[in-house]
Amino acid sequence: MSIPAGIIRGRLLWFSREPVDPQDEDAYTYIEDGCLVAQDGLIVWSGPWADLPQEHQSADYVDHRGHLITPGLIDCHLHFPQSQVVASYAGSLLEWLNNYTFIEEQKYGDAAFASKMAARFLDQLISHGTTTAVAFCSVHKTSCDTLLVEAEKRNMRMVAGKVMMDRNAPDALLDTAEKGYEETRQLLEEWRGRGRVEVAISPRFALTSTEAQLEASGALVEAYPDALMQTHLSENHAEIEAVCGLFPAAKDYTDVYAQHGLLTPKSLMGHSIHLSDRERGALAESGAVAVFCPTSNLFLGSGFFDLQATEKAGQRHA
Repeated sequence: MSIPAGIIRGRLLWFSREPVDPQDEDAYTYIEDGCLVAQDGLIVWSGPWADLPQEHQSADYVDHRGHLITPGLIDCHLHFPQSQVVASYAGSLLEWLNNYTFIEEQKYGDAAFASKMAARFLDQLISHGTTTAVAFCSVHKTSCDTLLVEAEKRNMRMVAGKVMMDRNAPDALLDTAEKGYEETRQLLEEWRGRGRVEVAISPRFALTSTEAQLEASGALVEAYPDALMQTHLSENHAEIEAVCGLFPAAKDYTDVYAQHGLLTPKSLMGHSIHLSDRERGALAESGAVAVFCPTSNLFLGSGFFDLQATEKAGQRHA
């Protein structure tokens, strides 16, 4: 059944590309008294209110003049199970994981709890204007299923993956290389082509995955080349030192992922703060995306993301 056209009036702003500098007005469109016409969930017309097509002029409209109307925001790095522990005090990343995150994530093996939290999580995102996100779930397959079910109900653009972890975490949060591979494969197959949601291959980070699990992740990347892969890279100095100790044959942290086939144009590398010139070059060559998170990095004292060095190296970033 056709949904009647919805008309919204207000100040319109959208970007067609990233601005070069604050004076780059060609990067965006701004209309002081603008109008959007939506039909069946899609925008069918936008422009100045004075140019509203004749066929829509007799329809009722929602008047948002004085307010700014923009496309929905996109968040490329979220942790669904952390929504209840945001802003809990910790002196560093690894302390945060052990004292709060790993404890909270153990609850998400319960489907009823995960479903309740997924609804709350997505409603909170929408209330802040975020309509598209890429999220880590817990190690439990059900946590990913419930989040995608709730996103599907809302027709949200949501990418999610169950994290793969087979070491350096509580026993209740560990899978195996084989189980992580199989459950992720099942999710990829079960959610393929369903609405606006999809599954990301999600080895949490090299610190919590063995060589075998990273190899399994690389096999999934090869088998499902259209799927996004998300992980973490170089967020904290202690993390980097620990990873390099676990993988002594690698040139550096970035090389750990490169050796396992995890650097591709579909790779989202969370944080990517403390990188050498060699690592920046390797990421740029692979097309992998550095996803930085200023609020998290400031809160945990992890460090600043060097946007200038990133752009100079030709790295993609989000």
